[in-house]
Amino acid sequence: MTNLLLKIQNQLQEQRPFAVYSKPGSSVVTGIFQADSQTHYLTDFTRKGFVFAPFEGDEYLFIPAEDSDVISVTVEANGFAPAEPAPVAIDADAKTKFEALVANCVNAINTGKFGKLVASRSEMAQLTVTDITKVYQNLLYAYPNAFKYCFFHPEAGLWMGATPEQLLKAQNHTIHTVALAGTQLYKEGEEAIWENKEKEEQQFVTDFILNELKPYTNQITTTQPYTFRAGNLVHIKTDISAELKDASHLKEVLQTLHPTPAVCGLPKTEAKQFILQTEGYNREYYSGFLGEINHDFATGKQAQTDLFVNLRCMKVNGNVAQLFIGCGITKDSNPEKEFFETVNKSMTMRRVL
Repeated sequence: MTNLLLKIQNQLQEQRPFAVYSKPGSSVVTGIFQADSQTHYLTDFTRKGFVFAPFEGDEYLFIPAEDSDVISVTVEANGFAPAEPAPVAIDADAKTKFEALVANCVNAINTGKFGKLVASRSEMAQLTVTDITKVYQNLLYAYPNAFKYCFFHPEAGLWMGATPEQLLKAQNHTIHTVALAGTQLYKEGEEAIWENKEKEEQQFVTDFILNELKPYTNQITTTQPYTFRAGNLVHIKTDISAELKDASHLKEVLQTLHPTPAVCGLPKTEAKQFILQTEGYNREYYSGFLGEINHDFATGKQAQTDLFVNLRCMKVNGNVAQLFIGCGITKDSNPEKEFFETVNKSMTMRRVL
């Protein structure tokens, strides 16, 4: 692990791209370190490497396998238990603005134009630890069931996150994805009770994915919705599998799924435009996607793609972290309740800072 952490520090000092990550439930941490500082974008979806894509636009940053050093290490859980951060001081202005955004979303949904919208915001937090590798180690140990990553590129800056949501997993012709929506705080020993609003939101996501996959796949199967824990939160989740009609359809499937209704809304194109016009800030790479393309770097297996939606993430600049948080809005959403949902979600990153 020491060599990996030193490599991170060296890449940052030299301003060279890298991606370090650990998959859900895995004790393996893999680092892909580009040998130079050249900028690559993913345009050929048969190439092997690591992709980091924004919410808006098709300039997908890419670290090519053939131009990179790869380090994989196994880490053991160290018993790290993140302390609960002090209660967040509520920014009254931010609260007012976000509640107005949610009310705007609800009004738009009630016109019948949208079935769902996703509202998001960002807030700043101070890093109490100046060593970025320490923050990343905290992420690794705190969120074993998430995709924990640290990514740097001169074009994007330094990002870290622990996302619970898979966008797409592919092995040859078989693909897997998930529909994830609804959010509650996890309570030890208590079963989550989901309201109709949350069940409806999750069904929107499931139906969208199934409909969008049909032109490119056969044999689509789904699980029943179930409660899934991610850190201090729980969500409703449905697992979806299908067979690609042709392996070359990977690009079309990926571009069809992104952005999913879980980060955008329905209908997708109109919802995305609404978000871009009304949120009032640039999401950048929040709610984009990231991960391995056509190669499993830890095992060396070919034709394997493993991509995640960039949620529960932050952009780090010096000793300040910009946290990105959002929530799904339906006709029954309460603006103040949705604001405090974003506060709860911000704790995922605050707990490791």
